[in-house]
Amino acid sequence: MIGLLVMTASVAAWAWIDMHRFAHNPGSANGTRVVIDVAPGDSFNALAAALEQQGIITNALRFKILARVKGDDKRIKAGEYGLAAAMTPLQVLDTVVNARVLLHRLTIPEGHTIAQIAAEIDRMGLTDAEAFATLAHDPDLVGALGLAGPSLEGYLFPDTYYFPRQVPARAIITKMVQNFKGQFSEEWLRRPQALNLSLHELVTLASIIEKETGHPSERPLIASVFHNRMKRGMRLESDPTAVYGIEGFDGRVTPKHLQTPTPYNTYQIRGLPPGPIANPGRAAIEAALYPAETDYLFFVSKKDGTHYFSPTYAEHNEAVRQYLRGGRP
Repeated sequence: MIGLLVMTASVAAWAWIDMHRFAHNPGSANGTRVVIDVAPGDSFNALAAALEQQGIITNALRFKILARVKGDDKRIKAGEYGLAAAMTPLQVLDTVVNARVLLHRLTIPEGHTIAQIAAEIDRMGLTDAEAFATLAHDPDLVGALGLAGPSLEGYLFPDTYYFPRQVPARAIITKMVQNFKGQFSEEWLRRPQALNLSLHELVTLASIIEKETGHPSERPLIASVFHNRMKRGMRLESDPTAVYGIEGFDGRVTPKHLQTPTPYNTYQIRGLPPGPIANPGRAAIEAALYPAETDYLFFVSKKDGTHYFSPTYAEHNEAVRQYLRGGRP
């Protein structure tokens, strides 16, 4: 009887030591990572088998026993995981139980529109792009986020974000809007009133500045032109506003575009359009808040990414002749 007890104790001790060794030792020194996709409803047995097949763990049975002992076999979360054989089984288990999912880098350039952001999200496979675009134009969501305007155009702050795949579109939008709001200090929130602008008008102006800017150093100068024109009751006459929302736009602004009435075409309307035409970055917002002090009313592209600025129509016409018409009258 004593011998049986000793044998049982020895087997139990050996099993404990074996499980401890398995739990705390990587399956391999190989650091190569693989992506394991756990779908909703997948069983722990299926996960263990996949991990063994991919070489992340050395033994699926031991892994299942480890999870059962810890009470984790019913707690795995669906998601996409980056795992490696250099991880211990305990680390692998912790990753899938606590949903330490793989995050994908999403970089939104300054001046991207909702449509362009949706296209980038679609390219990366993060979430449903159509759902994203639809939500971004949902007036109920705009109001729920404490904003004004016909859509969230202008408020999806350009930055680098990290999201898991299959993240809800609303979560992406909320994160971007929170980032936008985080740019505004108390001083920035007070400043639009001194300019006789609402926050929505300020962001609309910043979006136009963003789309007009070729060289970053010119943002305050471009901002000064638009501020000066608004003070004089002049049309803003911004090319990007004339083509906003045009499907299939090939990047070339034509006289027809400028002459076509739309709610956003500042060649046809006075003042600012009803909302932003893109999502401006911090520098464009700052330029709209603090424009350079100039008497400029016009600018024309010098075809090198910069512009020639003029205070008078006569000087502007001369600059157009020089830079756009090759010196021809």
